[in-house]
Amino acid sequence: MPAHSQVIDFHAHFVPAFYRDAAVAAGYGEPDGIAGFPHWSVDEALGMMDRNGITAAVASVSSPGVHFGDDAAARHLARAVNEFNAGVTGKHPDRFAFLASLPLPDIEGALAEIAYAFDGLHADGVVLESNARGLYLGDPAMEPVLDALDQRHALVVLHPTSPPNWEAVSLGWGRPMIEFPFDTTRAVADLLLRGGITRRPRIRMVVPHGGSALAVLADRIDGFARIFGDGNPDVAGQLRSLYYDLAGAPVPRQLPSLLAMTDPSHLLYGTDWPWTPEAAITAITAGIRATPLLGQEQITAMMTTNGLPLLDRFSP
Repeated sequence: MPAHSQVIDFHAHFVPAFYRDAAVAAGYGEPDGIAGFPHWSVDEALGMMDRNGITAAVASVSSPGVHFGDDAAARHLARAVNEFNAGVTGKHPDRFAFLASLPLPDIEGALAEIAYAFDGLHADGVVLESNARGLYLGDPAMEPVLDALDQRHALVVLHPTSPPNWEAVSLGWGRPMIEFPFDTTRAVADLLLRGGITRRPRIRMVVPHGGSALAVLADRIDGFARIFGDGNPDVAGQLRSLYYDLAGAPVPRQLPSLLAMTDPSHLLYGTDWPWTPEAAITAITAGIRATPLLGQEQITAMMTTNGLPLLDRFSP
């Protein structure tokens, strides 16, 4: 299939039944304040993709990830999830790419799973939660993991999760509404201010949900870095180097700020299915296609070719 006709969904999820059961058994029956896990199957995923003209989906396990408090159990669940996802991708190599889950904050387990996922399962990349039980990406403890991913020129797709002490700040609302975007923003800002992005230029990083609040806060972060930091970490340059998926509600208000922060060539299409219902996906996609902020060629590239440099599987 010609590259320009591939519509690639960079923000999709697998929800295998055994993973849902493990999460519920661990006390995550209402993940991140949502009523329950959405129903999912391979056939349902392919049906949604076909109805919405999506050629391929880059899929991962969403929040709350695979670590529910026990390192050994998390290693086992990460391995099971990754082998399942590799099996789905192996049966449908033109329709799916998969992002490996890591049993963070277990660093040793994460390093072992990186090696197995890339060398044994041929993963297309990894998904990293914005924090792993309070461990953020910029924490020094994360350096071995990020170094290993940099050595592999890995695709790293970030995904939000509930922040530590969410009970004190969520005010009873589902955390995906406000806490997810702010935890993504917190994670990326901390990582770039600590030099974690510039030190690892071979990582190809995707930030979800239109960069969350990064575009609105970029100048403020840059100003604080200049005034109170030990030098200029080139906040603007680092943010321009990242990719951003447009899952969520990027139009009409978020996209203008995002375009002031990055080039349209770094925008990627995303649905967040099945956590976002299909009717909402259809409406959001229609809004993106109709926005006057992007030319038709830019919209087509966002949905098709912008992501090809990140995915060896679908590259010509």
